[in-house]
Amino acid sequence: MFGIGMPEMILIAAVALIVLGPKKLPELAKSLGRALREFKKATSELKESINVDNELTDVKKVFDEMNHDIKEAVDVNNIGFDDKDQKVSASSNDKKSEKEPKEQEDKGSLKDD
Repeated sequence: MFGIGMPEMILIAAVALIVLGPKKLPELAKSLGRALREFKKATSELKESINVDNELTDVKKVFDEMNHDIKEAVDVNNIGFDDKDQKVSASSNDKKSEKEPKEQEDKGSLKDD
């Protein structure tokens, strides 16, 4: 733990016993234990929060990809409709131009009679 071996831990405990005394040492150990527990709890909550953020980021990426695919599909369909509209309008213009000479011929033949 933090590169501290058993001899170093014994030395730290002996110094703490001398400095703090036998009465305050158990209270210090309790408060140190509580602090470590709270620290672990806070870090686990932070890890969960980061994990949730990562999952939300993944979900957002999926939705962005779906949105992009849908837009491409709609754009392709719109291009197809534009082409069809142009073909329809061109074919209707062709039909109109075909009808006009026939109507003129019919009118001309009626005038001749």
